[in-house]
Amino acid sequence: MMYPDLLILRHGETEWNREGRMQGEADSPLTDTGRAQAAAQGRLLAGVDLAGWQMWTSPLGRCLETARIALGDQARFARQDRRLIEITLGDWTGRTRMQIAAQVPHLFDQDHGMAWYDHAPGGEGLAGLHARTGAFLAALDAPAVIVTHGITSRMLRCHYLGLEPDAFAELPGGQGVIYHMSGGVQACLAEGA
Repeated sequence: MMYPDLLILRHGETEWNREGRMQGEADSPLTDTGRAQAAAQGRLLAGVDLAGWQMWTSPLGRCLETARIALGDQARFARQDRRLIEITLGDWTGRTRMQIAAQVPHLFDQDHGMAWYDHAPGGEGLAGLHARTGAFLAALDAPAVIVTHGITSRMLRCHYLGLEPDAFAELPGGQGVIYHMSGGVQACLAEGA
């Protein structure tokens, strides 16, 4: 499927990111580093003509704050969509990866990659995330700036690049960068690059 051009931003670092806690649908405020990362994204966007582009954001606070910083005045045009929230993690929300790995170490073997997201008790799993991100992209009718989350960003990019959902673990992540998706190709925009 062909999609319009996208600029995908992940929210800046949060307190829970710094602590290694799984956030999912829960929220944690941006750190000073996270606000600086959002400002860096804003400087990158300042060099892009966004006339005619739609603005979308996850409704979670860490994305809303990132959007306010990165998009500046244009943030007022950003529409919130729950299909852009992070993968839900059920009972693992708020726990660290180390705590989860101590409970179910076999899920963290190298052979499993990041498949452990499918095993969170009460979580939505990768198939659920794939379905809702696909529905979001299928509804887009114009180029879009999207402020979202790490795993959600990767799944959006899997759709765009025509990759299977389990390929999300092989895609790069990162905060303070923007993924420009155009013509079926991904480019990472970062300051100093």
